[in-house]
Amino acid sequence: RGVVLEAKLDKGRGPVATVLIQAGTLRIGDSFVVGSVSGRVRGLTSDKGERLKEAGPSIPIEVIGLLGVPEAGDQLVVVKDERAAREIAQARHQKQKDVGLASSSRRTLEELYAESKDGEIKELPLLIKADVQGSVGALGDALLKISTNAVKLKLIHSGVGGINETDVLLAAASKAIIIGFHVRPDSKAAAIAEREGVEIRLYTIIYNILDDIRSAAEGLLAPTIKERVMGHAEVRQLFSVPKMGTIAGCYINDGSISRANTKVRVVRDQVTIYEGKIGSLRRFKDDAREVQQGYECGIGVENFNDLKVGDVLEAYVLEEEATKL
Repeated sequence: RGVVLEAKLDKGRGPVATVLIQAGTLRIGDSFVVGSVSGRVRGLTSDKGERLKEAGPSIPIEVIGLLGVPEAGDQLVVVKDERAAREIAQARHQKQKDVGLASSSRRTLEELYAESKDGEIKELPLLIKADVQGSVGALGDALLKISTNAVKLKLIHSGVGGINETDVLLAAASKAIIIGFHVRPDSKAAAIAEREGVEIRLYTIIYNILDDIRSAAEGLLAPTIKERVMGHAEVRQLFSVPKMGTIAGCYINDGSISRANTKVRVVRDQVTIYEGKIGSLRRFKDDAREVQQGYECGIGVENFNDLKVGDVLEAYVLEEEATKL
């Protein structure tokens, strides 16, 4: 019996686990189960790189012969044969799959309900798979630091090894994005992902992951509305025009005044007394689309006739800007 200290997917040797033997002796040829993974010992290597035929208590060794990548902390137990190991591993795997999908569905429904009530918190569920345990931990910690009060990144599952069917089904139930770091999905997982609409993103550089997830999280935020002042006009004369109301004879002090998507506020003695739209803009007797600084023009404010000489008309537009985390 032993405990997994670290596990990884080695490109040349396949799944490899560093195990600390706690009781008994592990030998070449032993069948075992570790977490939801089974295997048969094909190789044992000491921490000094020596090949061993067996390993006893308190000795950390690398074990080769696993059919998958276990999690750090999983218990390794020797069983009588490979068939028994496979049956135990499959039963554990199915149990994890059922519990994971059920708890994920409940959690998602509860959170969607909470979000619909407050309308503020956004959530981006993630599932991480990597080639070594160290990468899983580092990547998980780095991604969770992107979370803010406005956007919450939720790590629904992380593990070592290739992206499998269970990962995709869990992501589908949780509406999560799968992040693969130096790993790829098997053919069955890829087919299910295509069918279920699960997005799988594969990377070899951790900074690219952080940049992409940060951009995705920012995309969940409502855009920031910013005001851009276009120009100021001083009211110098007033005219009453039939069917048009009060027209202000103005001088453009700075910037420009335009009718296109432009709002206007009437400022009197540095106090805003009205906000609305420009109803008409004229140069002499002709309609104008825009009047620049230093020119005179006639301006009508939509649904507002209480203008006075000395008022300042401030023209502005509202622009959407992507919200940054």
